[in-house]
Order: sequence, then C-alpha cells, then structure tokens
Amino acid sequence: MREVAFIKQNKEKWLNFEKAIFGKTLKNPDELASLYIHLVNDLSYAQTFYPKSKTILYLNNLAAKAFQKIYKTKREDTNRFVHFWKIEAPLIVYQYRRYVLYAFIIFLSFVAIGAVSAAYDDSFVRLILGDHYVNMTLENIENGDPVAVYKSGSNWGSFIGITLNNLYIGIQSFIYGIFLGIGTGYVLLQNGIMLGAFQFMFQKYDVFWESVRGVWIHGAMEIFAIVIEGAAGLVLGASILFPKTYSRMTSFKMGLKDGVKILISTFPFTISAGFLEGFVTRFSNTMPHWLSVGIILITLGAISFYYLIYPKIVHKKLQKTYGII
Repeated sequence: MREVAFIKQNKEKWLNFEKAIFGKTLKNPDELASLYIHLVNDLSYAQTFYPKSKTILYLNNLAAKAFQKIYKTKREDTNRFVHFWKIEAPLIVYQYRRYVLYAFIIFLSFVAIGAVSAAYDDSFVRLILGDHYVNMTLENIENGDPVAVYKSGSNWGSFIGITLNNLYIGIQSFIYGIFLGIGTGYVLLQNGIMLGAFQFMFQKYDVFWESVRGVWIHGAMEIFAIVIEGAAGLVLGASILFPKTYSRMTSFKMGLKDGVKILISTFPFTISAGFLEGFVTRFSNTMPHWLSVGIILITLGAISFYYLIYPKIVHKKLQKTYGII
C-alpha cells in the first residue's frame, strides 16, 4: 500500500485518537488501551514499509502520549504523588532525553570556556565573580580554609536562602525557554562560565582538592539540577520552534506541560542540595576525606541514576507491558 493511501485510510482514526488523548473528555483506561493497540499496529506497519517517513514520528509521539495517559489513569494507581516521581516524570525525561544531552553539552561547553578564559586572562575571574568575592576567597585561602564562605550565617538561614535562590534560578531557566530556548541558553551560560572560572581560581592557588571536597558536597545535586532545569527550558523552546505535526499552539501547550513536570521533578534535589550546603558543607574541612568524598559520590550517583538510568529502566519495564516504542 502506498503511504498516501495508508494515511488516507487511517487519518480519521488517528484524529479521533488525538481527541481522546488531548481532549477534556476522558475515556476509561480499557477503551484507551484498545485504541492504543490499533495505534501501535499502525506504527509497526509504518516502520516496516515507510521507515524514513514523518508519519512514524507522528505516530510514535502520539503513542508515547497515549501510553502516559493510559498508565496515569489506571484504576489501581491511587497515589498520584508517588506515581509522578516513580513513573510519570521519568517517562517524560526519557521522551526528551535528547534535550537533557543538549543541556549538558551546552553547560559543559560554557564551563570549559569559563576555565580557559580564566587561565588566559587574570582579570576574568574578578569580572565574573566580583572583586569582593575574590578578595574574600583569597583571604580564606591564606587562612587555610578555602571554602570558609560556606560557614557564614546560620544553618537554617543558609539553607532557606540558598534553596530559594536555586529554585529561582531553575524556574528562571525554564521560563526563559519561551524565548525560543535562547533565554535558557543564557542562564546556562551564566552558571557554566561562573563555575569554570570559580574552579580554575582554586586550581590556580593549589587548593582545588579542598574546593572539590567542600563545594561539591552540595554542588553535585545543585549543578546537575540546574542542567536538568535547562533541559526543561529547551523543551519549551523547541515546542515553539518545532511543532512537528501539531499546530504551534498545541505544541507549545504540550511543551509547557511536560517542561513544568521536568522542572518540578528537580525540586527535591534542589532542596536537598540547599540542606547539605546549609548544614553539612560547613564541616567539609573537619570531616574525614572518605566521608566528604562518599557524600559527593552518593549525591551525584543518586541524581545521575534518577535522570540518566532510571528513565530507561521504567521505559523498558512498561514497554514489555504495553508495547510502547
């Protein structure tokens, strides 16, 4: 069968399925599952006979959305809160895994630019971090406590202030994605160059290891979360730039909804990072090396697992049940 005939034959069915998925009137899970089987069959057919067609992209995206809706509305799924972090958010992250990769590439590129710029221009660090911060850090280094800045203020005051600031940065990074992703790129640029210049400063004065032991106790989750929030902003920007088969407004609404969910999924990690910075980092130079390194590895491992490995596990597990691609 020619592709044009295949599309003409099934177009009405697909449009009705779109209405069932994106419309306000919800069908029961069993009826959705029945429609979903037909959709997956059409997708398999298209993959076999039209492997380079845009029809595959359309059907695959529709199948992914349908799958999420079916699983979300299952009768036995009663705990919405647990379901969000256990199933829904990981599946969305998996769906947009390319944007997570893009966000990491962009961010790490700016980190490298910040470090290289600081290496070749002595005034660059002061330009980025400010004279006051640099002078204070140099004084702390001379006093034998490079990360003494994290000991200032009360535990709770630091925790609340830092957490609110990091949440603001994450929300800002996402919202700025509405400017076709350029705004999100700017936030990643700011934080990436700052991190690169910051770490080079400690390397220059031979206290890099001390800075790693202190800063990355909380920084592992904090920085990783910022990158994921950047990915959410890129999703929002891409929904406007690349609507695919949807109208630009429909694509934007989908990107906004999915981006918000990715953003919200980072909040527990951002809050945990703030807690560590307020209550644990201040003891980094007095705790045993194995303990500080252990905390860094555990926190980095936890957030890496959740965003890089766990989404694949959830996808493969549910793929066996529903046949999602």
